[in-house]
Amino acid sequence: MKVSEFNYHLPEELIAQTPIEKRDESRLMVLNREAQTIEHKTFKNIIEYLEPGDCLVRNNTKVIPARIYGKKETGANVEFLLLNNIEGDIWESIVRPGNKLHVGTKVIFGDGLLTAEILEIMPGGTRKVKFTYKGIFNEILDKIGLMPLPPYIHEELKDNNRYQTVYAKYDGSAAAPTAGLHFTPELLHKIEEKGIKIANVTLHVGIGTFRPVKEETVENHEMHTEHFYIKQEDAEKINATKKNGKRVIAVGTTSCRVLETIANENGLVKETEGDTNIFIYPGYHFKCLDGLITNFHLPQSTLLMLVSALAGKEYIMKAYHEAVKEKYRFFSFGDAMFIQ
Repeated sequence: MKVSEFNYHLPEELIAQTPIEKRDESRLMVLNREAQTIEHKTFKNIIEYLEPGDCLVRNNTKVIPARIYGKKETGANVEFLLLNNIEGDIWESIVRPGNKLHVGTKVIFGDGLLTAEILEIMPGGTRKVKFTYKGIFNEILDKIGLMPLPPYIHEELKDNNRYQTVYAKYDGSAAAPTAGLHFTPELLHKIEEKGIKIANVTLHVGIGTFRPVKEETVENHEMHTEHFYIKQEDAEKINATKKNGKRVIAVGTTSCRVLETIANENGLVKETEGDTNIFIYPGYHFKCLDGLITNFHLPQSTLLMLVSALAGKEYIMKAYHEAVKEKYRFFSFGDAMFIQ
């Protein structure tokens, strides 16, 4: 399967640069796989498509202000983007300028609040970095770090909370699980009142989410690895839903990837912690997932391949062409799609 089959034309002005004022008033495109229909709604209408007994599975990871600027001992400016916490105070980071940051190089951030030493050059050119500091690491990051917005967003984010879901809980992501950005506490309350269960998974989103597919053939692409866990109480909610013949609906591709990584052939899951590099593209057989709430994804991206695996490539590409025609807002701060 060629990567070029997942291309589509997107006018640049449709890439959302800022969040919409009210989270749940973004637009919602509803795809019904059985009827092959396309409907245009507002996100808060999602409740009309959810039935009592269904289970929404959301990713409660929290984005950390992972972009930090510092200086080498020589005074040269450098930039780090923290990708994942390997252990203790050792992190994998993207560093710029990479050719100047060799093993043993030391960097100072925030006038000495934080210092770093390059321990190792990792595959792909990232660095293994050890940080030293006094106090609490995340509090220091809050002081000196910036939100790691995707490269296609060029406007400054005025409120960091708008790049977090309202239910974000566990620090660790270098990017937001953006399908969840549309929910408000009020909408979630109404959903629960209707008898829809809400289960959580935690997957710390890596920057690999934005890395383009460089292979010509889909099957040759290697996915990045991301760390996840799911607790017993959440696994029980999902399993009860499957056993009752109701739908498990993932909020976002990250939640979907966790479910499909851990589910057995009957779609049942159990308390698990681990790493996943699952790559879902057309031809994949879904074990647990029955529906997906997601945003509109980049051309030729692994996420566009994932939604094509769920709904069919031709149907998805037709929906994307319709979204462009109807001037939907695309990508992280853009509008949403519900595939049922």
